[in-house]
Amino acid sequence: MGPERPVRGRHLPRGRDPAAGRRGGRRAPGPVAERRGVNMARRSHRLFARWYPKAAASIEDRGLGEQRARLLAGLSGRVLEVGSGHGANFPHYPPAVTELVAVEPEAALRDLAREQADGLGLAATVLDGQAERLAFENDSFDAVVSTLVLCSVEDQDRALAEIHRVLKPGGRLVLLEHVGSENRNLRALEYLFDVVIWSHVMGGCHTSRGTGAALAAAGFDTAGLEPRRLPYLPYPLKASPHLAGEARKPA
Repeated sequence: MGPERPVRGRHLPRGRDPAAGRRGGRRAPGPVAERRGVNMARRSHRLFARWYPKAAASIEDRGLGEQRARLLAGLSGRVLEVGSGHGANFPHYPPAVTELVAVEPEAALRDLAREQADGLGLAATVLDGQAERLAFENDSFDAVVSTLVLCSVEDQDRALAEIHRVLKPGGRLVLLEHVGSENRNLRALEYLFDVVIWSHVMGGCHTSRGTGAALAAAGFDTAGLEPRRLPYLPYPLKASPHLAGEARKPA
């Protein structure tokens, strides 16, 4: 099964309120979502949010934590993390990150992320939010982080459009994502697996998504992404191809 290859093309100071564009005390939707009249009612994954953090702890110790540390080591400036979950990335942000904002749609995971940040002495701002509707100004972040998130967003194209919008020109989308097989027959099996069981029990995760092609279509330069295998992940993800590295918004 060949991996989908990319298409070429601590202590942080508390910053300003990152939710730009408030209206009547509520955060305004991002221009992309607002312009398209998006109905962002989403399916909640409360049960997944309860059991996943404890189940994931052993995976971090087996190698995922080291992968996160390598991925985030070069970050600096103002950073947005989409789908921050319970804060698994938080221990790995370097001191060069001057402001960290995290959005997460599941309330239970947001609470855990805030506890994680407090325990680390990390001044992260954790907000309710979705990747498809980011309440931030255009060109407002130096980098966006997405680790094992784009597989589960409800509208991947819209999420990538929003990430592209809030990144500064030349900004980086730093990511680690599993993707579908290049083999058409295997991709069809992955799709059926997603529809029948996987996405229902794994918080909306999909094993069959063509994330590399979607990134290129969204206007990112994907030359900085490389295929990876992560054998310490549970099956079937241990057999899935992954993309790791950075995709850039053109300057």
